[in-house]
Formats: sequence, structure tokens, C-alpha cells
Amino acid sequence: MQMRSMRRGIKEMDLILSAYAERNLAAMDAAGLDLYDALLHENDQDLYQWVTGQIQPPEAFGALIADIAQTFQK
Repeated sequence: MQMRSMRRGIKEMDLILSAYAERNLAAMDAAGLDLYDALLHENDQDLYQWVTGQIQPPEAFGALIADIAQTFQK
């Protein structure tokens, strides 16, 4: 998943998700990894808008997106 986080398609999401994955993947439980895996299947354009707060993410990803956005802002 680390590699999939780094090679997204748009550079912004490469940077955001690779930083998040590097800091958090090792500590995730199975459910967290499953959710992150599902997130990685989403379109980069949508992900970028969710992470930057341009549009509301789907409820299932809300907490994860908030955590990623917090990492992105650091």
C-alpha cells in the first residue's frame, strides 16, 4: 500500500498519501488497512477535493480523510 500511495497519478496525491502512509500504515489494524485500501481505489481528483476540503467526502471515509488532511497540513 505504501507503493500505491506514492504512485497515484497526480503529484499532489502522491505527496499527500505517501506522507500519510509512511507515518501511519505500520500502526493500522486490519480494519484500518481495509478502509485505506478501499480509499486507494478512489479517483485522485475526488480524493484531492476531499482532502483539501473542497467537497465533503463520503461518510465511510470521513474520519480517514480528516486524518489524512491533518497529516497534509503538518
